[in-house]
Amino acid sequence: MRDLVLRDAEVVDGSGAPSYRADVAVEDGRIVSIVKEAAAAGCQRPTATRVVDAEGLVLAPGFVDMHAHSDLALLRDPDHGAKAAQGVTLEVLGQDGLSYAPVDDRTREEVRRAITGWNGDGSDLDLDWRTVGEYLDRLDSAHGGEGIAVNAAYLVPQGTVRMYAMGWEDRPATPAELDRMRRLVAEGLEQGAVGMSSGLTYTPGMYAPDAELTELCRVVASYGGYYCPHHRSYGAGALRAYEEMIALTREAGCALHLAHATLNFAGNEGRAPELLALLDRALDAGADLSLDTYPYTAGCTTLLALLPSWAQEGGPEAVLARLADGATAERIRYDLEVTGSDGCHGVPVDWRTVEVSGVTEPALGDRVGRRLAGWEEARALLLADRLGTTVLQHVGHEENVRAIMRHRVHTGGSDGILQGAKPHPRAHGTFPEYLGRYVREEGVLSLEECVAHLTSRPAARIGLPDRGLVKEGYVADLVLFDPATVAAGATYEAPRTLPVGIPHVLVAGRFVIEDGRRTDALAGRAIRRTPS
Repeated sequence: MRDLVLRDAEVVDGSGAPSYRADVAVEDGRIVSIVKEAAAAGCQRPTATRVVDAEGLVLAPGFVDMHAHSDLALLRDPDHGAKAAQGVTLEVLGQDGLSYAPVDDRTREEVRRAITGWNGDGSDLDLDWRTVGEYLDRLDSAHGGEGIAVNAAYLVPQGTVRMYAMGWEDRPATPAELDRMRRLVAEGLEQGAVGMSSGLTYTPGMYAPDAELTELCRVVASYGGYYCPHHRSYGAGALRAYEEMIALTREAGCALHLAHATLNFAGNEGRAPELLALLDRALDAGADLSLDTYPYTAGCTTLLALLPSWAQEGGPEAVLARLADGATAERIRYDLEVTGSDGCHGVPVDWRTVEVSGVTEPALGDRVGRRLAGWEEARALLLADRLGTTVLQHVGHEENVRAIMRHRVHTGGSDGILQGAKPHPRAHGTFPEYLGRYVREEGVLSLEECVAHLTSRPAARIGLPDRGLVKEGYVADLVLFDPATVAAGATYEAPRTLPVGIPHVLVAGRFVIEDGRRTDALAGRAIRRTPS
């Protein structure tokens, strides 16, 4: 007698192999037996305390969100339905080089303010940890010690590490500062981080030269982790930026995972084949690389991030002072609109593509959903909102999105920012959008191939030996969905609408979504990678 049997499911096991019909039994949070074609073969069928009739449903491993911004949301919101309802059972946090560990008192306050637009200002939480290990412990003890809604892994954020070691200065690190950064990265990996991230269009991480990044990647490689950069350009210098990341990780001997790997802005329309050829050459030469994307054309970031790097040196208070000074603000405008700010990927800003998605000051709520008229409006909003504004940038290209998602090392990542009155729909819709639109409706990917992209591939990249497949002995992180109806509900107009066609989601064998509704289960835990 098992705890649970999922009977007559169409198993898409995550390997990319053809689906098969089976009864799948779960006990103590793991898959303990898989009986294929049980009814037709006349086999003795497994029995259980609970049996779920899964006829007509696909059973797949739980989806892995390779690029998530739920660092505080998992602590703030026990429900976390935005991800659980999509079938996500594991999120990778610490993205884009900016997160909340490791920190000291100064760094904690600076990073909190710098990414208010991503995660809220954190004033509703006690940010009492300092190390990566303490943050992971806090996830495990969240919500009265019960844990979190879904599992979470963590990347050491290189920008936060640089901020900790040397502040917001735009200069090379001294030998002593570089040693301190190496130690901080090593400590984070020893405490369970799965790799290191960078945000190389965000300060202060973008101030790091390649030699510094290479040295930190050597540390990551020594622990068997991977490097996940938001690289220096997705616009004017995008292909050079991809080449840069491949070259420095090859030199460091470090695995590479390219964050939200796309090509945006007018000059890159139709250039995905060039990127894919670059990746194929690197793979054929022995590079260990992978990438993630979301299935949408708009990007999302903070309005602050668009400013040139020189205007952000010194941290948030220094930025506000520059914005308040008329002459300096005019220099910023010129870089944004004429030169092409490095914060905006070297492309002059077309304000018609920039839509306000969230503000932190309630009095500014009427700006949400509006395109910005120009620099003066943007400047006034940054000052009034104390740099907390988030924006959508409508600068992507559908043909690039489609081409990249077909690639052999592609995985799925939502890059989902959950803050703001009108967030990007990718936060609530990425995974059913792949399954509904790009598999069922348009046939860009087969069902088996798409599930592999969302499950076993990311699990292998993270280094998880018992997740990402429907296989005996593996953790029962599972999703049941209806292939005929699964679809994202979220749209740009209604971005928080939950998906349809995903009736059941299990984390470690416990239902977090049951009959389409969120249960009260908090079965998620911090996933720590054991250094290799």
